[in-house]
Amino acid sequence: MKQKINVGAYIWPAYTGKEPRSRIFWQKGVGEWETVQKAKAKFEGHTWPRKPLLGYQDEADPTVMEQQIELAVSHGVNVFIYDWYWYDDRPFLQQCLDEGFLGAKNNSDIKFYLMWANHDANYLWDYRNACEEYRSTVIWQGKTNPKSFDTVVELWIEKYFTRENYYIINNRPLVAIYDLSNFINTFGGIKETAEAMKKSDEKAKKYGFDGIHFQIIHMGQKLNLSGIDSGSLRDDVVKSLPFRSATNYQYVHMFDVNQEYKDTTPYAIAEWHRIKDSLNITYFPHVSIGWDNNPRHETLFKPKILKNSNPRDFEEALREAKKFAESSGVDLVTINSWNEWTESSYLLPDDIHGYGYLDAIKKIFLNEE
Repeated sequence: MKQKINVGAYIWPAYTGKEPRSRIFWQKGVGEWETVQKAKAKFEGHTWPRKPLLGYQDEADPTVMEQQIELAVSHGVNVFIYDWYWYDDRPFLQQCLDEGFLGAKNNSDIKFYLMWANHDANYLWDYRNACEEYRSTVIWQGKTNPKSFDTVVELWIEKYFTRENYYIINNRPLVAIYDLSNFINTFGGIKETAEAMKKSDEKAKKYGFDGIHFQIIHMGQKLNLSGIDSGSLRDDVVKSLPFRSATNYQYVHMFDVNQEYKDTTPYAIAEWHRIKDSLNITYFPHVSIGWDNNPRHETLFKPKILKNSNPRDFEEALREAKKFAESSGVDLVTINSWNEWTESSYLLPDDIHGYGYLDAIKKIFLNEE
């Protein structure tokens, strides 16, 4: 029986040492597993360190991804959403997708799509230097330029969109845009951005598609746009661009997460409805597992923590997301995330909750409760 509502989980592609440029953040050559292994509790009752039950796997290894794909599909996660990076006119952290996932013999069992993680890169990923003093230091800009964007689009189409298991809506390959400010500043304005998106549609049409399904990762804050009123509201700008859908990446972008997880579901539901009502495009509901990025900070304590996340309350949030999707006539729910260990928001089994979060998805979406 075909799964009625698709479940897409974001993948943070940093759990491999095969990216040479990642050594400036993680010197041991194992990617961000280095940070996970160093993480310590910051206060009494803080549930760190945590250990992955599957081990510290190299996710650019096809045999590892074969195991993870089987695990995902058997529990109702049937879409992987890959964080996709492009810095200094070249790819970054793409081995997890290009070598691991696409090299897996069973990758056709699951759909995938790209989220262009076009945010600036600073020292947040460097456990030694992830302090307030260096947070404003930009290592690589997420903003690119029109010529580079043309190259990116052509790469997307030829390398990913044309694969049989790429996620397509109404004959349009879906690609999400994470940072709207950097996206618009790439082209110099809203009008120019709209023209670039339409130009990309024409590129896709040459390959038999009807265009590209651009999805915005919705965040509530105002935008920082070059040459444009900095107070421009995100919703107003989104509606002026040819985006076809929206979703979220993390609860931390949606409401104050400094509370008990069991109390957050009403806030999530309210935000789903608010975004749906404020935009003239499709909205896919989002559910996060947790938020606590203290593992990324050696000494600094970040007090904003989503407290007491657990599979039971996560299951309730999933149940509400499914109801919302069905009532809205959409067939995708996004989850943060498959493997965001250092933000404490992951589905992969650990030594605290075991397979509990995956079992919750299976119960709601695969067993069709």
